[in-house]
Amino acid sequence: MPFVSIEQIAGHAGEEITVRGWLYNLRESGKLLFPQFRDGTGVVQGVVSLKESPEAFQALAGLTQESSVEVTGRVRADSRAPGGHELQVTGVAVVQKIPESDPYPIQLKEHGVDFLLEKRHLWIRTPRQAAILRVRDQSIFAAREFMHQQGYALTDSPIFTPSACEGTTNLFEVAYMDDQKAYLTQSGQLYLEATAAALGKVYCFGPAFRAERSKTRRHLTEFWMLEPEAAFAHMDDMMALAEGLISYMISSVVEHCPGPLATLGRDVERLNAVRPPFPRIPYDEAIEILHRSGNQTPWGEDFGGDEETILSSQYDRPVIVHRYPASIKAFYMEPDPERPDLALGFDILAPEGYGEIVGGGERISSLELLVQRLREQNLPEEAFSWYLDLRRYGSVPHAGFGLGIERTIAWITGVEHIREVIPFPRTIYRISP
Repeated sequence: MPFVSIEQIAGHAGEEITVRGWLYNLRESGKLLFPQFRDGTGVVQGVVSLKESPEAFQALAGLTQESSVEVTGRVRADSRAPGGHELQVTGVAVVQKIPESDPYPIQLKEHGVDFLLEKRHLWIRTPRQAAILRVRDQSIFAAREFMHQQGYALTDSPIFTPSACEGTTNLFEVAYMDDQKAYLTQSGQLYLEATAAALGKVYCFGPAFRAERSKTRRHLTEFWMLEPEAAFAHMDDMMALAEGLISYMISSVVEHCPGPLATLGRDVERLNAVRPPFPRIPYDEAIEILHRSGNQTPWGEDFGGDEETILSSQYDRPVIVHRYPASIKAFYMEPDPERPDLALGFDILAPEGYGEIVGGGERISSLELLVQRLREQNLPEEAFSWYLDLRRYGSVPHAGFGLGIERTIAWITGVEHIREVIPFPRTIYRISP
């Protein structure tokens, strides 16, 4: 019999096929068995009759959860079955039976989060977790497809770096060769500025590391970012690129992942509302909104989770906050020529309380000003000598941003905690499995 994935079963109604996967659940009713099988693409219910298929019945009777199998049967349409089809099982080959003396640890019941995180290597098999990872896959595919369509070349930035991108307070230090110190990257941005001068429009996609002792549902110590950078670009160009990227990712997930979104119970109408243009408000106006809402954050302070939630709750799609005070932005941020106390930077805040998913802006193109900023923030000029070369030799206006993959997918899927949207989360208290 041909091997067919469960997601393709609907196209084989009336045919006899073979499915390879695992026993997810088994229900017995007299001389009938109702097994559920999963193969990573979906779940299908089977029906086995003792009278019609005694060998298959005996092979399945008492079979333990997550035992691996190859199952042959005829596909039959049934609106009551998961996915609208069921498998009338005629043959079963058990690849591995899990012994009853050492059962699969994650039973079909409620478990505590700590237990599930300890068993993360098994937890990802459950339909909900598998659905999240399917959405992650489609989101990343769509993001890279969009960047390619926009003419951006994928380049790679190093994971070991000799210096910080935004200060050293939250870096992971690594013992390097010959007593040298290195750091795990916070961002590929500085290196992207170099490749943008070579290729014009570039982006990288890779892991980033922040040694922040944050225990919120929005933080991981290891996460993934997509970071574009473009020569001859300004802040407004990057805001338009970012809103286009986010909208494209969401429309792609809605189109290609209806099953996973249904498994997650996601309100697709909320996702369908995400279309450009996004609302754009300057920092000054954001402060006024906060004050009117009873939050008295003073002008000049950065926004935290509470402030981001208040601001984003005003809209049905992400909101772009721009022109923050220069004092709270990174040393490389270009000042607003009309108000030098402001930086030409922006954040994109996702609705529904998911907070900042994009941060970016225009970079300083003046060598003199960049050196001044390094000195003001007591950063070592020698460590940034190569970065200063980018302003010595053919400097141009340029801009970029970083999109946090996990925060974006947490919002798209509607999950409560960011740790569920990465296969193996790393937090301040967890580095295994």
